[in-house]
Amino acid sequence: MLLASNSRAFRFAACLIAIVLCGTAANALAEAREHPGFTYYSIGELQAATPSAPTPGLMLMGGGDWVDEAFRWFVERSGNGHVVIVRASGDDELQRRLHDDIGGVTSVQTFVFSRREAADDPFVIKAIERADGIFIAGGDQANYIRYWKGTRLNTALDHHVRQGKPLGGTSAGLAILGATSYGALDGGSITSEEALARPLGAAVTLDSGFLHLPFLDRIITDSHFGKRERLGRLIAFLAKAQTNRLIDHPIGLGIDENTALCIDGDGLGRLYSGSGGYAWLVRAQGAPAIAKPDAALSWTGIDVTGIGPGSLLNLRTTTIERPAFARKAEVRNGALELHEQSIATAPAASKRGNP
Repeated sequence: MLLASNSRAFRFAACLIAIVLCGTAANALAEAREHPGFTYYSIGELQAATPSAPTPGLMLMGGGDWVDEAFRWFVERSGNGHVVIVRASGDDELQRRLHDDIGGVTSVQTFVFSRREAADDPFVIKAIERADGIFIAGGDQANYIRYWKGTRLNTALDHHVRQGKPLGGTSAGLAILGATSYGALDGGSITSEEALARPLGAAVTLDSGFLHLPFLDRIITDSHFGKRERLGRLIAFLAKAQTNRLIDHPIGLGIDENTALCIDGDGLGRLYSGSGGYAWLVRAQGAPAIAKPDAALSWTGIDVTGIGPGSLLNLRTTTIERPAFARKAEVRNGALELHEQSIATAPAASKRGNP
């Protein structure tokens, strides 16, 4: 009888241990669920406490490969806690990369939106409100504006930043972070040549009133910058925003691929890049010259300043310590011309076209 009793006790204990281990493993492994209007993924310890208090920060990534050093900065700003990724395409690849390779996070959740109604879903909003850090992935920024603008999610994203928690975005996720953003709402992606030829045209689809982020209240962002030669179109965005009074004296901020500009709570930005990329600060003097709505742009006195890994950007003053390069740009009847400058001395050589 004693042996039988011991045997039953052993089996019970073994079953109990197995249940606990299985529960722990299930909590640690990625979980995917379909919901009306979105797909949900999760990984990590969702109910665990955040190790330390989050601190303010904006991570502006230009698309391409993820920059591990920048993500480690973002995780630290998130208090090594709970990160939520929002997107409108793709799956949980970034979630797994963040949890398994970057590490240091308590949990990661991903919401892939397919309908606007999902941006008011209580399950989504609860996760956003609990998040220690939020990251907006790449894709199509038109979907983000159509799905999220004016929803409970929109309000929750603004509130998240006001609480002093970090927010990041890459590619399309970067495009919507500025005070006014290029929404690509016509279904295309305009080139520099097209934008400079008709800066006030319908294809330059600028959208305002979405996110309201500190230090970006006069900024228009753009991604994949140098590789896709987007300086011309960013200048066109500035021209339309100023002409239509969307922003008073707007400033452009382009980010190269495989590159991230990380901005702390004091508005100081430092660059991380896996491929020698830059951030490009674009400021114009005076008003753009556009004779009529379908006319090409003319504009002179445009300063283009490079932010490299050794630079320090102060977004409170829009000044740059140790800039990587300095150029003067002008547009004449839709044609962009750049004048290379020495950082310490007067202008030097001149060249046409986008860098």
